Amino acid sequence: MENIKSLNKEIFVDSEEISQIVTRLAERINNDYKDKDPVFVVVLNGAFMFAADLLKQIKVLSKITFIKLASYTSDKSSGTVKQLIGLNENLKGKDVVIIEDIVDTGLTMQSLRKQLLALDVNSLEIAVLMFKPHKFQCNYPIKYIGKEIEDPFIVGYGFDLDGYYRNLPAIYQVKE
Repeated sequence: MENIKSLNKEIFVDSEEISQIVTRLAERINNDYKDKDPVFVVVLNGAFMFAADLLKQIKVLSKITFIKLASYTSDKSSGTVKQLIGLNENLKGKDVVIIEDIVDTGLTMQSLRKQLLALDVNSLEIAVLMFKPHKFQCNYPIKYIGKEIEDPFIVGYGFDLDGYYRNLPAIYQVKE
C-alpha cells in the first residue's frame, strides 16, 4: 500500500446496511437497559462514527465516556495494547457497555475488559459493529454483534488505514 491516497477499494457494507445494523443494536440495548442507567465506554478512534449513530438512538438515561487504545500499526496488529487516553468516569457499581468498531483476535478487548472488571462494575457487555469470529482467540461473550465478517481489511465509517478513510460513509474492503 505504497500510495495511501490511491487505495484500491470497493464497497463492503453500504450506508443503508450500516443504518439497519445500528438500529437493530440500539433496539436491543434499549430493551435490555430500559430500567437501568448504563455507562457507554466508547473506544476511540475507530468506534466514533458507530458510537455517534448508535447513541443517538439510545432512549435510556445513560452516560458516555471515552477511552483510546492502540494495538495496530498501519494494517497489522502490534500484539500489544497501549492506553493513550484513560477513563475519567467512576464505573464502580455501574452497568457498562463498551462500544467498539471491530473485534478480531479479541486481545485488545480482553485487556480492556480486565481493566474495567477490576473497577468493580455491576455488569459489562460489548457492542461491536464488526466481528471476525474465525480470528477470535479469547473466551468472553460479545452480546451485541452488528455483523460477522471473514478477513477483509476494511476502511471507512471509522475504520482507517494510517488515519485515513475514517470519514467515508460506507465500509470498504481494501483490494491489493
